Amino acid sequence: MSITVNAIAREDQGKGASRRLRKEEKVPGIVYGGKDAPSMLTVDFHEITHLLENEDSFTSVLDLVVGKNKESVIIKDLQRHPSKNTISHIDFLRVDAKHALVTTSPLHFIGEEENEALRLGALLNQFVVAVEISCLPKDMPHGIDVDISGLAIGDHISLTGLVLPKGVTITALQHEDVEAHDQTVVSISEAKVVTEEEEDFSEAPVAPESDDAESDAASEDGDNEA
Repeated sequence: MSITVNAIAREDQGKGASRRLRKEEKVPGIVYGGKDAPSMLTVDFHEITHLLENEDSFTSVLDLVVGKNKESVIIKDLQRHPSKNTISHIDFLRVDAKHALVTTSPLHFIGEEENEALRLGALLNQFVVAVEISCLPKDMPHGIDVDISGLAIGDHISLTGLVLPKGVTITALQHEDVEAHDQTVVSISEAKVVTEEEEDFSEAPVAPESDDAESDAASEDGDNEA
């Protein structure tokens, strides 16, 4: 089922125009890419907020409807108010069914509950939570699963070890020198054990002031009284 975004074309530009739109509960935006020129638009604040409550909206090809025109797009960028966390601007990128697009896909780590090392107290280290991918619009995944259920202490999964959906490639690995662009995604390490000596040191009482310090303080008191 396709997801539809309704928008209205706009001509006003600048910060003042954007502020007026937000007061009217509209979100300024732009659509660009492909052969057509960039086009400014507005979307209803409540409609777009409700739409983005569905995480799949960020990883889906959307139907952008402006008047009688409908085109396929993805959400390319989203700006939020720094304190209110409300949407202040949205960018849409036109996509062509016959041409690969470049976008970011989240990593979904699965198998944590089944991992024996983690059950025994080992640490899970996540170094990468999303990767840039290239694929046709029809092959765009909602995420890439990373199964960690079989990892033991000292094991790791790198970019080259990810199991990718059909038709999806990682852009970082398209270079000639793959090893130079590969990186660790997740690893399992042994939990640090605090020794008794470390515990004793951390709990050591603060040393009392020396007799010399006490006598100096008494001398100062005497001077003050004088």
